[in-house]
Amino acid sequence: MASSTRNLSPPRGFSRRDFMKGSGAVAAATAISQETAAALAQEKGVQVVSGQTAIKLDINGKTQEVKVEPRTTLLEALRYGLDLTGAKPVCTDGSSGAATVLVDGKPMQANTMLAMQAVGKKITTCEGLANDPVPKAFVACDAQQCGFCTPGFVVGVRAFLNMKPKATEEEIRKGLNGNLCRCGTYANVIHAALMVVKGGA
Repeated sequence: MASSTRNLSPPRGFSRRDFMKGSGAVAAATAISQETAAALAQEKGVQVVSGQTAIKLDINGKTQEVKVEPRTTLLEALRYGLDLTGAKPVCTDGSSGAATVLVDGKPMQANTMLAMQAVGKKITTCEGLANDPVPKAFVACDAQQCGFCTPGFVVGVRAFLNMKPKATEEEIRKGLNGNLCRCGTYANVIHAALMVVKGGA
């Protein structure tokens, strides 16, 4: 009867022990690099912020103070710190357009911008457009249903018409393609924008 032989030597390649050693080295290097970065920041006079900090924001023409953490988005500061709930947390990547605000006159997604980045800039939310022709045109044209996307559309239309006050329907359609409406009121939104172009509302 032939005797079978087994290879009892450990398998070659990457072992768990190698992985653990490598992970430990990476963690140590990360810790060292973070300490180095903090030390360099202090040498250059850069302020490293942690925990809650009170900042002042220029919102709708008024200076308002709000406490934020370094990770707090502008959207969170507006909604939960200042009770300005027009901009909506529909997504986290800005793809819906529901969190659109104007920052120094340019449309920005408040959920992709840190609150601390907005210090020293002029911010306009949909609440600041209460007397603007755009929301009045939205009401006249019934350009809203559930209302979740409406504030973002109002700010988006205002920003676009600031750039192109005599925009055509085709230009409006292209200019607002960053805003989504799950109810499908796009046609009425276009009518509202055209009404403003023609001097209505």
